[in-house]
Amino acid sequence: MTEVLIRPAVAADIPAITAIYADAVLYGTASYELTPPDEAEMAHRFEGLVNQSYPYFVGETADGALLGYAYAGPFRTRPAYRWIVEDSVYLAPQAQGKGVGRKLLTHLIAVCRDKGFRQMIAVIGGSDHIASIRLHERTGFEPIGIMRNSGFKHGRWLDTVLMQLSLGEGGATPPDETVYPGTLFKG
Repeated sequence: MTEVLIRPAVAADIPAITAIYADAVLYGTASYELTPPDEAEMAHRFEGLVNQSYPYFVGETADGALLGYAYAGPFRTRPAYRWIVEDSVYLAPQAQGKGVGRKLLTHLIAVCRDKGFRQMIAVIGGSDHIASIRLHERTGFEPIGIMRNSGFKHGRWLDTVLMQLSLGEGGATPPDETVYPGTLFKG
C-alpha cells in the first residue's frame, strides 16, 4: 500500500480535489455528472458539508501530493434519514489500485461511527465498476440493490449499485434524539 497520510480537508485542497473529480466526471462512471464543476462550485459543495459537521478528508503523500479524498453527506434530506450518510471516495488516477481508497474509506467509516451515524450507503455508478464494489465489500458493505439502466453516460446505460454498512449499533437500538451527528437537521 502507498504510504498515505489522512487529514481533514481544507479550502487550500480545493484545486486538487477539483482536478481529481474532473477526471472522474470526464472518464469514469463514479459520478453521473457530465460536466466537471469548477473550483468555485467545488468550494461551495465542500463548505456546505463541513459547515454541517459532515466529515471530509484527503489522503496525501508525505510530501503533500494529494492522492484522493473522501467525504460523507446526507443520504436524503428528510429528517427521518438524519442517521444515515452516503459516502463518496475519489482517487487521482495514479493512486488507483494502491490501497488509498481503502485507507480513506476505513477512516471515513470510523469517524462517521464515532459521530453517531447508524448507517452508511454507497451509491456506485455502474455495475461494472468492480474496483468500487470490491472496495465497499472489503470494508464491510453489503449489496442491497441495483437500479437498472438508471444513468446514461459515455454513450451507454449504467446501473446504479446500492450497498449498505451498519455503523455502531445500527438499527439495534434507537438513536439519542437529543444529539444529531451533523447539523443539517438542527433547528
